[in-house]
Amino acid sequence: MSKVLIVAGDAQGAASIEAAIAQSHPLTEVNICGVSQLNSGAIAPGGAIICPLTLDLPPDLVFPGQDVFRFCRNVSAARDRVAETLQVPVGEGSFWLPVVYTAKGPLYAEAIGAAPDKLSGELSYRQPLHLSDVWRQQLYELAFGLLNLLNAPPATYLMQFGFLGERIFFDRLWPFPAAPAIASVGVQVPDLFVCHWYCLTNTPIYDLQIISSSGVDL
Repeated sequence: MSKVLIVAGDAQGAASIEAAIAQSHPLTEVNICGVSQLNSGAIAPGGAIICPLTLDLPPDLVFPGQDVFRFCRNVSAARDRVAETLQVPVGEGSFWLPVVYTAKGPLYAEAIGAAPDKLSGELSYRQPLHLSDVWRQQLYELAFGLLNLLNAPPATYLMQFGFLGERIFFDRLWPFPAAPAIASVGVQVPDLFVCHWYCLTNTPIYDLQIISSSGVDL
């Protein structure tokens, strides 16, 4: 592979993907652009692997998974479809299950939660979120059913969710390593940005390991 076009939603995510590419394919030419540059025609994506890190994409941009991105962008319609088809409650949640959806099937990473930073008090993302086996099973079943329903291509997905008594509920799906994925850097090997790049390039991923004990107790 020689060219990759990262359509950036934020600088941190783009830099993390760029670092993942440099680690495994150092000779690859990486271009990072914003949606406005695509809309204006300043960037021509032809011949490059397209790596969107935003849902705000031009409707004429063609890439694998574009139908999944449309589903994810319309949150209200996505919730309705999950409620009707998968019989799962929906609502607004603040937890994330990363699913590394390889060509051979899903690898479920440890969940991500949000907690106040001890020094600044600002909200920060933490992995792993320690969940019971009952909740894990519900999450895995929902994520697998949803990605299967969407005929989703290989990628790293974040399924946003919340808790309702003994059940989980669905919030929305991110079809790329969105902001909470930063919690995996230095904590999970390979981290979620590396996993996403591996999925896009059909590079095998055999296991996900947590190498740091810091996390969130629910």
